[in-house]
Amino acid sequence: MPLALLALAVGAFGIGTTEFVMMGLLPGVADDLAVSIPTAGHLVSAYALGVVIGAPLLAAVTARMSRRTVLIALMGLFVAGNALSALAPDYDWLLAARFLSGLPHGAFFGVGAVVATTMVGPDRKARSVSLMFLGLTVANIAGVPVATLMGQHLGWRSTFLGVSAIGVAAIVSLALLIPRDRAAQAESTGLRGELAALRSLPVWLALGTTVAGFGALFAAYSYITPMLTDAAGYAGASVTLLLALFGVGATAGNLLGGRLADHSMRGTLFGGLLALATVLAAFPLLMSTQWTAALAVTLLGTAAFATGSPLQLMVMDKASAAPSLASSANQAAFNLANAGGAWLGGLTLAAGFGVTSPAVAGAALAVLGLAVAGTAYAVDRRVAPRAVRERVVASHVPQRAESSAHL
Repeated sequence: MPLALLALAVGAFGIGTTEFVMMGLLPGVADDLAVSIPTAGHLVSAYALGVVIGAPLLAAVTARMSRRTVLIALMGLFVAGNALSALAPDYDWLLAARFLSGLPHGAFFGVGAVVATTMVGPDRKARSVSLMFLGLTVANIAGVPVATLMGQHLGWRSTFLGVSAIGVAAIVSLALLIPRDRAAQAESTGLRGELAALRSLPVWLALGTTVAGFGALFAAYSYITPMLTDAAGYAGASVTLLLALFGVGATAGNLLGGRLADHSMRGTLFGGLLALATVLAAFPLLMSTQWTAALAVTLLGTAAFATGSPLQLMVMDKASAAPSLASSANQAAFNLANAGGAWLGGLTLAAGFGVTSPAVAGAALAVLGLAVAGTAYAVDRRVAPRAVRERVVASHVPQRAESSAHL
């Protein structure tokens, strides 16, 4: 695999760290800025809103630019957002800085996925995407715990300064390792062409699969701490280690999904969603003992992230005329899944269905994801024969014209 993928992984590591570390910093931030913890929680939402808005917007407006330049500029925006977070004098400034930090998130992964696939052969595209996402999953194992410890011992501002330093390292790596791509400017269809490529039912079905599939994950993961403490009987101090197990499972699933998707993209997607639905449906049973609960957390990460690479490639494939925008839109769909899944899981808890009920709701969302993916497959099978017929007819037209000319 090209060394340039390492540069993309470094950027993904920084982004993954800053996205998830806020949860561990909330008490310190709330105390320092004299706001309540629920109010400080809006800092998580501000970042997610930045991702949803920035992903398609930045990918679209940079459509005619060199992708290498775009990646470096996006990482520069990421560094600026985190540096401003560290220097924020009050809550409102921090809220704005967190929104700014989220803007380049989706576009970086979207454009990065396109760049990753152009550096390898057709039989290694999914693996190249999974190696970029490796930075995101490793962030959950190492980046987030270390950044949280920094915040607890040195103050939360030090965490954002540290993440900014990771961003600077990513910029240097991108500048040195990503090849120049002047031809990309000529190949681009521009903003109008990028937007037009999204007027496609298969693209929206692929995005819908992402929302349902990862909504299933976040319906359960958002409430994993009360499940582990109230149902499985773990002490609160053990939760951090168990969440690291989730990161290990996510890393394994990401690498496995990338390898399998190169052999069968659709089969890997269906298999991952089915495994996710099965694991989530078994949560009420698995959370009854401590060792099975630890297994459940690991399997949840594995099943969910096995679908990451095939989903990203499927969206790019269905919008081949606008891969950067479609790939970035998929990151926005991922964050919508985060918000929607957490909301649905919260509804089941509020209704009094029990502490493991969000996982059951997640299982239902995974089944919905399977249904949407199945619909997309049916649409593809209906469209494919028509496309073949059109190519056959088109290939005979010049011959007919040539025969007429000889007569």
